[in-house]
Amino acid sequence: MRRFSLHAVRYLVLWMLLRCGRELVAAVPPDGWYDYTAYTDCRGQPEPALYNGGILRFGNSNDPTGYRTTETGVFSPAFVVYNLNKTTMYTFSSWVKLEGASSALITARLAPDNAGARCIGTVLARNDCWAFLKGGFVLDWPTQTSVIFFQNADKTPMKITVASGSLQPFTPDQWSMHQKDTIRKRRKRMATIHVADQQGGRVVGASVSVRQTAKDFPFGSAIASTILGNQAYQKWFVDRFNAAVFEDELKWYSTEPMSGQLRFDVPDQMLAFVRSHRVMVRGHNIFWENQDATPSWVKGLSPDDLRAAVNGRIQNLMTRYRGEFAHWDVNNEMLHYNFYEQRLGANASVEFFSVAQDADPLATLFMNEFNVIETCDDVSSTVDTYVAKLKDLRAGGAVLEGIGLEGHFLKPNIPLMRAVLDKLATLGLPIWFTEIDISNRYDAQTQAVYLEQVLREAYSHPAVTGVMLWTALHPNGCYQMCLTDWNLNNLPVGDVVDRLLQEWQTGQAAGPTDAHGAYSFSGFLGEYIVSVTYANSTSQATFSLSPGDETRHINIQI
Repeated sequence: MRRFSLHAVRYLVLWMLLRCGRELVAAVPPDGWYDYTAYTDCRGQPEPALYNGGILRFGNSNDPTGYRTTETGVFSPAFVVYNLNKTTMYTFSSWVKLEGASSALITARLAPDNAGARCIGTVLARNDCWAFLKGGFVLDWPTQTSVIFFQNADKTPMKITVASGSLQPFTPDQWSMHQKDTIRKRRKRMATIHVADQQGGRVVGASVSVRQTAKDFPFGSAIASTILGNQAYQKWFVDRFNAAVFEDELKWYSTEPMSGQLRFDVPDQMLAFVRSHRVMVRGHNIFWENQDATPSWVKGLSPDDLRAAVNGRIQNLMTRYRGEFAHWDVNNEMLHYNFYEQRLGANASVEFFSVAQDADPLATLFMNEFNVIETCDDVSSTVDTYVAKLKDLRAGGAVLEGIGLEGHFLKPNIPLMRAVLDKLATLGLPIWFTEIDISNRYDAQTQAVYLEQVLREAYSHPAVTGVMLWTALHPNGCYQMCLTDWNLNNLPVGDVVDRLLQEWQTGQAAGPTDAHGAYSFSGFLGEYIVSVTYANSTSQATFSLSPGDETRHINIQI
């Protein structure tokens, strides 16, 4: 097979497409509505292209698939697009099928103006069915000519067939509009307060005041032992967050540094703190597949002794804290490391989940992994790899009910982030961002910009059910990103968090009842107190706004 350099490939593809008249010029659609459709099952035939192909429409407009096939050796099939814009959100999708191998990881890559290629999406493709790839990108500068092409990750020769390709642009305003619309539909609800007198008559002109007392959406941060005894830090935390996770204090190397030497005094105190403030708390973690994070005394155990040790670990931890933690990350970062599975067999993780579920049946058990949502360059943790591992565990009998995405970001690719969430959402499980931060390789202002992008996208996606920041505070700083300095003075990312928390709660809603004795408002989901005053009488009640499409009606008698 003849081989070409990537430089030559781009010009070859350009020449071929120009000869065929395939000039694809970027344009932004008028409606701007995003399509959450995604698939994680392999299908006998490709579905029609999203957005009717977007700016990749080619050939007969009545042909919904538009097959393109060529050999891997020239890094194709490929699309050439012209005049892509800076800051525009581009979402890309296609269906992929192989010949020459039963399965392979296929990467869609973008080469803008010969400036190097970047990953914009991945798929685990097969030769017996069609697999769906969904991704996207944002450019740092406008480009005249860009090539989207497909590569086999391990370079094995094979034929790649692509169908139903789609590239859809969105302006930043359109993207933001869609985020806001989703928040309105998924994070808020309309409510009407009906005020009546003792005889059931409508009370017109009554003064109604509504105040939100608790939020439904869990938004929190990691904490460490540094919060114990620090009243200022404790107040700062509970004023903002309704969820917590312990940074290191529950990990095996912390609770049992030597065999049989159990130390639960610190997590006990931390649990008492969050419990006293009605803060929900995640359990992180029971096991960690990373050998470097394994207690030193565990590393040299024989398989039989190791099995006894891990069973003891689960029983000691989960018997003590049964019913206390809403979630448990059972076996952390299984896609990147395999300390336990290598020593105890491929079913080790299934056994961990099964024993953990028996020990605490009310806890939701999670996978937890990095570089699933942050990038598509990590071949160990693509979205399809995550889905395949989750399905394998469940097929083996594991009671696995939660998707954990760590979220340790460099520069975020927001369209890719949404596309990954779309694919994970097809599993119908709760999705949590468990450890969000932005790398400290960036300056404080850049961290703040990137964090706001990530948080807005996470909060607005309908499949996301909770967000945790990895910002436990220490005198010498944080893992990658601190919200404040040690004196609790906000840093730029702290300002972002405070502003978004304020934006995502119902402010003081007040007004008079109308001619029907009613007062209506749109409120974020959560708990409320309503006060109604008329003449010299006042009545007060509590109510909740839970998820629902219908208006919530509350009746108050005065």
